[in-house]
This record gives sequence, structure tokens and C-alpha cells, in this order.
Amino acid sequence: MTTKNTVCAWPYPRWIAHRGAGKLAPENTLAAFRVGAGYGYRMFECDVKLSQDGVPFLLHDDSLLRTTNACEALGAQASAVGGEQPWSVLSQLDAGSWHSRPFAGEPLPSFEEIARFCLHNAYFLNIEIKPTTGLDCQTGAVVAQHAARLWQGALTPPLLSSFQSDALAAARAAQPELPRALLLDTLQSGWLETALTLGCVAVVCNQALWDKSSVTQAQNADLRCLSYSVNDELAAKRLIDLGTDAIITDRIDLFSPAR
Repeated sequence: MTTKNTVCAWPYPRWIAHRGAGKLAPENTLAAFRVGAGYGYRMFECDVKLSQDGVPFLLHDDSLLRTTNACEALGAQASAVGGEQPWSVLSQLDAGSWHSRPFAGEPLPSFEEIARFCLHNAYFLNIEIKPTTGLDCQTGAVVAQHAARLWQGALTPPLLSSFQSDALAAARAAQPELPRALLLDTLQSGWLETALTLGCVAVVCNQALWDKSSVTQAQNADLRCLSYSVNDELAAKRLIDLGTDAIITDRIDLFSPAR
């Protein structure tokens, strides 16, 4: 038996800034969210995982090396896995210098910091649950619990998404009222059934996976269709013409949400 969580009316904007500001600021930082907002974006996507001591924070990779100064700050002998460091250590890292000099010293943000920024400014959020390897269920449950607490009483909850079915299942068990979306980079056999079994309201696909057939299948199941990462106008037009619902983009300088 499959069941589906529903959102009475789709409340989210069409245009979503990927990791806060695409490529224009250091990804998954508060600075990126501010840059994205400066371009008129009202909805953001970000990646959330857990520190060693269970604090949800923003980071895409398992490793800290690409987007922080962890190698220099922690030393070669320390673990570079974000989930293996306590928040007291993570919060002191520089997550901006790798991008460009103007962002030097920008810290990794906690999920709570980002949530309060979005709530204060009436922005919408797509939270990708991005577990450190092996922590799918724990991460899904904790992120959902924090999201429910932070958005308690808010008109529009955040959208929880993940490539990891176990993380979404744990989020559902912890906070079933929060809307969920299944992330896909391939349309593997059973994708639609998986989304419905997890009680999803949406499917977020690699943009190339949406065609008339896949969109029709999703819509017939009352699922919304979102795409990542759409960075040129022809691709965006194709997806809009197909009747998809939202576009996640790095090109916040190309696409104007108000247009």
C-alpha cells in the first residue's frame, strides 16, 4: 500500500537558487543566501548534514577540503570528514576563502542560522538532506525534527528532499507533516512507486530526465516536478513548456524570478 503526503496548494516559487547563490558566492553559506536574495530570489536550496555531536549544518560534500580551510586549520592528521568533527570545530572554519577574497572568513552556517534568516525574511527553503555516509536515517530524523521545531506555526514549511530513500523515510517517521521530495539522477525502475511510498509531494530530477512521458507520469500521480541544475535559457524554456513546477539554478544572474 502506498500513501502520499499532500500540500493543499503548491506554495513554492518557480525559481530556486542552488546552494544559496549558485556560483556567485561560496555555496551553502549565509553570504550566499544574502547574494541570492539580492538578485530577487525568494527560495533557496541547501545541503544539510550532521556534525559529530549532532548539530545540523550546511555542507555538500562528505569532505571539508573543497569548500573550507580544514586542511590548514585542522592539520593533516585530523579527519576531513565534516560529520566526524564537532560543531565547535566546524563553526571556526573558513568556508569563504576558497571562492574569492571578498568572502574570506565566511563561516559554515548551522541549519538554525539559515532557518532563522529565511523565516525572518519570509523566504522559502528546499532542504536537501545530505547524510554523511552511513548516517542516512539519523540525519533524516534529526533534520526533520529541527525543521518542524523551527518552522512551527509558519504558513509554509520547508521542502525536505534527498537522494537517500532511508533518509526520507526517517524524516517521514519523525515529522510526517513536513512535505518531502525524492531526488533522482536517473529514472531507475520503480522511481514513481518509491516517491509515492515515501509520501512525497514532488520529484526533483536531473533536468535531462524530464520529458513528456515522465512529467505525465508524475502529474498523474499528483506529484510536482522540479529540476536541477538548470543554467541556460533553452533548457529552462523546455522545462516550463513541459509544465514542470520549479527550476533550481546556479545562474541567478541570468534568470530573474520576478520576470
